[in-house]
Amino acid sequence: MNFIGTGLVLLAAILWGLSGGIGSILMDKGWDPLLVSFYRGAVGLLCILFWLSLNFKKNFQVTRPLVLWSILAGIGVAGNFAFYFFSISLSGVAVASTLMYTAPLFVLLISFLLRTEQITLFKGVSIAVVMAGISLLTNVYEVGVGNLNSIGIITGLLAGISYAIFIFGFKYASAHGRPQTILTIAFFVFSVLLVFLIDGEQLVSVFYSDDLFLFVVLGVVGAGLSFFLYIKGVKIVSPSVASVVAMIEPVTASLFGVLILGEFLSFTQTIGMAIILITITLLSTRKS
Repeated sequence: MNFIGTGLVLLAAILWGLSGGIGSILMDKGWDPLLVSFYRGAVGLLCILFWLSLNFKKNFQVTRPLVLWSILAGIGVAGNFAFYFFSISLSGVAVASTLMYTAPLFVLLISFLLRTEQITLFKGVSIAVVMAGISLLTNVYEVGVGNLNSIGIITGLLAGISYAIFIFGFKYASAHGRPQTILTIAFFVFSVLLVFLIDGEQLVSVFYSDDLFLFVVLGVVGAGLSFFLYIKGVKIVSPSVASVVAMIEPVTASLFGVLILGEFLSFTQTIGMAIILITITLLSTRKS
């Protein structure tokens, strides 16, 4: 069962990576990053509402704990996206993405404080190795520490904390209800929070642009399907394992950039990708 759960999280992370590539295409065309993020969640919400409506009475079962954990998950998603883009604007993609993927460290710390799991040597080493791989993949080592923007560092870490909140919100909401209800509430909260951060005129202009189809694909791939797979996966595996496996997302995004967008991947970035893939494979096949 752990293998199945890990596989679901892995597939969700691959879809997230692909959605990152689609989002990159849209941003290269001049669309605001926060607007792209909003439509990813908003279209995903529409997909989930359709799924919910197929058997509304059975799927829509609301309890107070489910609502509270789902709201927390939605806040985590909104915070992750917002702080991540603020960090990019201040410190660059390399620093921001590396800081955001400190999330497993926060997951382990929260899990340890809540006494929901133990910090084993294997989990600790796995996270350390994957973090080293991501550092190579993003070329963060090329940025001098003296050049880093302090606010960029703080917002990058807050993006990681928000991601950890998202993981726990979905994990514990799953114990109180069905995925359709959880995802509906979470993405509704996400959409409401993020809509206040984007330009209203650009929001409407999407409907009249030639890129509307890409926005729809982004939402279906990056939220409608991937988040369902992820929440099903984290119901089986521990939050720390899920967060480490989900780090396949930057690898997928990098491959998309090389194969589709024609970007260049250096030798050190390739080494970083290999480290991440090997570590995730070991983590996925190891018995609890």
